[in-house]
Amino acid sequence: MNLVLTVLEIVAPVFLLASAGFSWKKLGFDYPVEFVTRLAMTFAVPCLIFTALMQTEIDPAALSTMTIATFVSYAVIGLLAWGLIRVTGSDRRTFLAPTIFGNTGNLGLPLAVFAFGEAGLGYAIVIFAIMAVLSFTVGIRMVSDDASVKRVLREPMSWATLAGALVLWQGWQTTRWLSHSLELAGQLAIPLMLFTLGVAVARLTPRGVGRAMLLSLAKLLLCVGAAVGVGLAFGLEDVAFAVLVVQMATPVAVTAYLLAERYRADADAVAGYVVISTLMSVLSLPVLLYFLL
Repeated sequence: MNLVLTVLEIVAPVFLLASAGFSWKKLGFDYPVEFVTRLAMTFAVPCLIFTALMQTEIDPAALSTMTIATFVSYAVIGLLAWGLIRVTGSDRRTFLAPTIFGNTGNLGLPLAVFAFGEAGLGYAIVIFAIMAVLSFTVGIRMVSDDASVKRVLREPMSWATLAGALVLWQGWQTTRWLSHSLELAGQLAIPLMLFTLGVAVARLTPRGVGRAMLLSLAKLLLCVGAAVGVGLAFGLEDVAFAVLVVQMATPVAVTAYLLAERYRADADAVAGYVVISTLMSVLSLPVLLYFLL
């Protein structure tokens, strides 16, 4: 019973904040999703990434192992997802990238920090940063031919990750006033992302619910299976292993819908995938945390 309460204490703030955003939109209140998303991804999240990496007490070698494990996990998931899309006869441009890349930012980061503390956040940020780079290069290439390394280099998250990795490697620290400023800015990230997730889901017009249910369940099983296998193969310690599994198990991100809309894939079908996988995560993520804690 104590463990169940612990899991509920972890997931409740995440889903309550997302539900608040969902309710806000359904009540008809205005919410500039594009502006808030830009604020979060170009300002708050880079500050969070930089300060978390600078202040983490995780051994750099352990973070390096997690980096390699994450790339391997995405490679395995990519192969499994490609097979799933072929077997189910689903459109590759529409469904392949959403099946591979989950919501490691809006959901993954809050769950990691609430469940595993600062150490969990450090590992989760490594996975999130890698996912962001891959989704803006390989992921866009799956939907369109418009992918570019220059696009990634224009993202503040990329520079925040590189700068954070450098100061972690060198053992540097910024001045106290700058650290406090960056920490304060980074604290915006998690509540903004959760509230915006709820608003964004409320704005979607889903279609193809039956296919979305099948793909959502298959995505969950293959992502968890791949993460468990890679985590065991790399001998990750308990927190790193748990964070890898939880991050890979996160549902389809709303950004998958935005990319589908931009590059003229079936955006309504992706919307259904986002909604169903997110609803499924309300049950699946607490169950995963129960077994991982």
